[in-house]
Amino acid sequence: MRTAVNRLQELFEGHATVLARALLGCELTVTTARGAVTVRLTEVEAYGDQGEDPGSHAYRGKTLRNATMFGPPRHVYIYRSYGIHFCLNLVSHAAGGGGVLLRAGEVLAGRDLAVERRGGKDTGKKLLSGPGRLGQGLGVLLPMDGTPLQIGDQDSAGSDEALASFCLRPPEESLMSGDAASSSISSGPRVGVYGVGGSSDYPWRFWITGDPTVSQYRPGKGVISAGSSGQ
Repeated sequence: MRTAVNRLQELFEGHATVLARALLGCELTVTTARGAVTVRLTEVEAYGDQGEDPGSHAYRGKTLRNATMFGPPRHVYIYRSYGIHFCLNLVSHAAGGGGVLLRAGEVLAGRDLAVERRGGKDTGKKLLSGPGRLGQGLGVLLPMDGTPLQIGDQDSAGSDEALASFCLRPPEESLMSGDAASSSISSGPRVGVYGVGGSSDYPWRFWITGDPTVSQYRPGKGVISAGSSGQ
């Protein structure tokens, strides 16, 4: 009989849009030498495969920067945004280069450490709202790119050489089960994505409806529909 952990592991083999929905409500723990922070994921964005999604880093194929997206699934892909923030993604369907950007979370444990990393000011529900804040609060750094993602109970015997461990646990009751899915999850265009990739043709941002930790939507530049003439 498949468990919730087994089902979540299997979803990493498929398209990012399916995985993204299932990640909502999951608990993610990131442990570094300074301690651990655990969040409940409340907002994510899916990014499609090579040649499929113009908003994805993988769209034009494999490069040195995005190589992790084409490696095994169930690893973390980390990149620097605007030269400032480190953003955390989970790799899925690695044959195609897909992944899910983690955009927001509710702190469940390690709040003092998350607040310290965010400059010492506790901003309440918005503490880790937005991918830059989330990455900062979790202690994410660029050298952690490519770290394996543990699914289920955290392995206490992890590598001593690793800069961090990433452990994902499914919620006790999945938001994707039964009739709750449509009322519990909202979707729409992705935040700040340029051009067609940021349009309603790619409604691949998913969030827990009404959750106060979810970040504010802002459109990217030059956003038009693929079916639009642009006039």
